Amino acid sequence: MARLTCPYCYRTFAEKEMLFRCSGLRAADGTFCKPEPDPVRVRLGDRDEVPPVVEGDGRKLSAVCSRCGNKATVQLCPHCHAQLPVHYGKIDTRMVAMIGAKFSGKSVYTTVLMHELIHRVGRRFDAAVVGADERTRKEFGSEERALYSEGVLPIATRPAADEQGRQPFVFKFSLGERKRFRSTLRHTVLSFFDTAGEDLESARGVAQNVGYLSSANGIIVLLDPLTVPGLVQTLGLDPSVLPDTSQQEAAKGDTPINILTRITEVLQQLPGVGPNRMIDIPVAIAFSKVDALWDALPANSPLRQPAPDGPFFPESDSRAMHDYVQALLLEWEGGQIDQLLHKHYRTYRYFGLSALGAVPPAKQPQQARQRVARSGIQPHRVEDPFLWLLSRLKVIETGRD
Repeated sequence: MARLTCPYCYRTFAEKEMLFRCSGLRAADGTFCKPEPDPVRVRLGDRDEVPPVVEGDGRKLSAVCSRCGNKATVQLCPHCHAQLPVHYGKIDTRMVAMIGAKFSGKSVYTTVLMHELIHRVGRRFDAAVVGADERTRKEFGSEERALYSEGVLPIATRPAADEQGRQPFVFKFSLGERKRFRSTLRHTVLSFFDTAGEDLESARGVAQNVGYLSSANGIIVLLDPLTVPGLVQTLGLDPSVLPDTSQQEAAKGDTPINILTRITEVLQQLPGVGPNRMIDIPVAIAFSKVDALWDALPANSPLRQPAPDGPFFPESDSRAMHDYVQALLLEWEGGQIDQLLHKHYRTYRYFGLSALGAVPPAKQPQQARQRVARSGIQPHRVEDPFLWLLSRLKVIETGRD
């Protein structure tokens, strides 16, 4: 029997093992189930009062609550009791992992990426992208408003050890057409878990993330190019105008090769990898903040060009970007990064992007949060790594021209 993976805790289960949650409505005889904290959810840091769990056959669309007799239709993960997306088990699920160094801009990137998918990229692919649960809709909406309306950057992701109840954002990506007599709609559940850079710096942090990564269908690794040894000197960049965080990370040795080495060590612990097998999970190596490099690059550099527009993934353009970044890496740091990826990963691709489009001004002492540049948010190719993964997973078409 096929196993399902929870998009919240990443543990697997059979479809029939899914649980339900009572509606909490008053029955015809006046009885109802009083909401109370769910012990399983409490252990995960969620103390909300909710109706009780109802057992039933998860292959069916509902079960009957033994307490009040009402029909329960909300499906739950049997492990973490998180509410699953509607018709879970009947639609595809894709887990996309997000990993990167401290200060590489993961939280900003995730917010801008989803904003672009919901608005611009959604129209490009004639796709509907919506939050799959109430928490995702509320928390993502709050972060989106703070960034786009108030112009303040998100707070850095806290390590897993500091935030027991941290959960992924889960979205539903719907493609296809609904016609009068038949539907060609395809729904894909996408789960984003923003892993803090510190989570990969200790044995405990690694252990906490192995389960998550073992369920990932694709991984986006976000790296700060300004921490690549030799880059600043090679391009003749003025260190005084670069973000302080990039210089601090480079100075203490938290370079891309170190980060990728830690990630590789985590993935090598996954079931079935072994010492002589390559890692099969496709990995997108995305260099963020490339806007800081533009003035030092030629006008025809692929890093400065906009992405082609069309309802497909532009393979030729992406390959040109990959080759260009690969050549730069060989020039900057002697090819350590590329050698590591070439020896351990079956499928990987380089990308260059900018979530904001301009370096944010330095945070002033009187400011509670850092703000975006006065020019506003002008994202550059933020969707490329994600669309590449979707094309590898056969969710969208790949264009060869």
